[in-house]
Amino acid sequence: MSASQLITATPDMTDPAFDGIGAVNGGGATSVLLKDYAEPQRSQILDLVFAPKFGASVSTMLVEVPGDGNSTQGSMPSHMHARDDLDAFRGYTWWVLREAKARNPQLTLDAAAWSAPGWLGDGEFWSQDTADYYVQWARLLRDVHGLKLDALGCRNEKGVSFEFAAHLRLALDAAGFRHVRVHAFDNWPADKFDFVAELDAHPAALEAIDIIGAHVMHGDAEAPAPQWVQQWAAEAGKPIWNSEDHVYRDGFDCLIGIVRCFNRNFIVSGATKVVLWYDIAGVYPIEPYPTQPAMIIAREPWSGHYEIREALWAYAHYGQFTEAGWTYVRSACGELADGGSVVVLRSPEGADISAILETEGASRAQRLVLRLAGIADGTRMCVWSSDEDEQFVRRADLVIKDGAIELDAEPNTVYSISSTSGQRKGTFDAVPPSAPFPFPYYDDYSADSAPQGRLPHFTADIAGAFELTGSGTLRQSVPIPTLSWAPDWHPYTIIGDAGWADYEVRTRLKVSGNDAAAVMGRVHHVGTGYGFEPKGYLFEVAADGAFRLVSVNGKLDKAALIGDAEQQAIIRAAAETEPGGERVLATGFVDVVPGAWSEVSLRMVGNLVEGIVEGTVVARARDDAHSAGMAGLLAVARSDALSRPEFDWLSITEPGGRTATRYKSAAQRLYPETGGR
Repeated sequence: MSASQLITATPDMTDPAFDGIGAVNGGGATSVLLKDYAEPQRSQILDLVFAPKFGASVSTMLVEVPGDGNSTQGSMPSHMHARDDLDAFRGYTWWVLREAKARNPQLTLDAAAWSAPGWLGDGEFWSQDTADYYVQWARLLRDVHGLKLDALGCRNEKGVSFEFAAHLRLALDAAGFRHVRVHAFDNWPADKFDFVAELDAHPAALEAIDIIGAHVMHGDAEAPAPQWVQQWAAEAGKPIWNSEDHVYRDGFDCLIGIVRCFNRNFIVSGATKVVLWYDIAGVYPIEPYPTQPAMIIAREPWSGHYEIREALWAYAHYGQFTEAGWTYVRSACGELADGGSVVVLRSPEGADISAILETEGASRAQRLVLRLAGIADGTRMCVWSSDEDEQFVRRADLVIKDGAIELDAEPNTVYSISSTSGQRKGTFDAVPPSAPFPFPYYDDYSADSAPQGRLPHFTADIAGAFELTGSGTLRQSVPIPTLSWAPDWHPYTIIGDAGWADYEVRTRLKVSGNDAAAVMGRVHHVGTGYGFEPKGYLFEVAADGAFRLVSVNGKLDKAALIGDAEQQAIIRAAAETEPGGERVLATGFVDVVPGAWSEVSLRMVGNLVEGIVEGTVVARARDDAHSAGMAGLLAVARSDALSRPEFDWLSITEPGGRTATRYKSAAQRLYPETGGR
């Protein structure tokens, strides 16, 4: 046991406001499978993240403004595919926001775009079009969904534009959104704060930007906010927010790493709000980052099975003991003498106080004496802890005596000590067991049809937007290439099980003009998180009858590597497994009528791969590159336009098998019967 360390919590008028801790929903189509869960599991998952004093109990959330393009795992459909297009009910981000806010009305809501529609600014993101586009989205949230946006970022990780920040502020003010605070510029490299030195020379931007935003600046990343930035921000009255950090770890190591990240963001960088990417892993296992760093794994809506990661209880150690609007007690925040860190926060009226501490890497127990000014003797302080063996467990209360409490803090443990009450380790009985994706599978895209802009069950769009038309078909709806956050490829969507080996995926499709579409099979990779070229087979048919049977082997744009050193190592390692690119296995022409329906299928048996049109094999090859993987549909991208094929139905069976009975999902409808245009 070390000698006692005194931690004195003396409130000061200069103590900064605590703006909350939370997680990103989006930055990839992170909740695409969550929407397909039936009740009660869908509500249980949402309760575990958002309900106060139950699970993670986050106090803030940041969502991606859906923009039609890939932004890590996949894409989410925009509210404006085109300049003259507007729909409030596309996708599911509005639904997640609505469900989160219903559970916690005090939750603060933040957003930023990753990818965006290509019509903005005639291809230039930093434009008046984009400012107006943001305002349209905020207006739909407010007027249609009853949601108040609290903050908005200029763009995720894509540079600096002082002129755009000024345009965005003016557009928000003119539309009645003066309360929406703007943060900028939310970049990740080591030079991410360089723009701050230039702000004084740009008075319109200086006035427009309310918050200095940046990514990945906790101590482990070795890129914290420099002292000169912290001093400038304090003098300017602009808080520093970490609008995306990452803790890529397993098990309890992830839990303690998250708490350390939250603590050190304030201690080292002065960040008063920290949001980690990302919350609920409603993604297929072959998508990038399918487990780390999420707090819940929810990728089996057909079975109802989900899993809580230890990471969730890291958020609980903050979320169940604090609220946005509390105040950091700066005098009591810092490093522990023998390893670890502590942060102390106080409620606005001073009635409650909470300390969150972690002892990662400590070699021995530490005796801590917490002197808590303003809290009366006799006050009982609850103690909750997490270690390798048990997470989020209530311990014996401590009682304030002579203005202080004492705690023997064990190594590699997280503690929350608080005068608040009502905390719970939320749980639900009888979570359904895991089960494979239903096979054979068939969807006719009719029973769940709704006004244009709705998504079918179980498909995960990797790029573009494959939406129900309302007339019993599925269409790729994005008309032109997006202002993509990642290196671009063709729009495609995936479905099924990565373990499928010998099967046939069949559809009836319609293409016209210069359009072409494909069915995909044995898809076992959809990119590294920055770039989304897959690995698998595709059989492509164009409106003029040209076809291609192709083996796609992924590709890495090494010049465009993003993320910290750990992320880059993961991406490079993945790139070394195959050379990348496409290998054309067969080509030819077949009679199809442009604008008419044609039945097209891809059959895979062992190393035999066949492309079939109207029941006739027109392409055949032997290839050993891909032995198993998921099914998919693809719309070919041209340099200036995206194909917009329609698909009448989708069938996945044994090779040569008959079409199965339509799979009927038990998920409750998200979308209203009439649109929100």
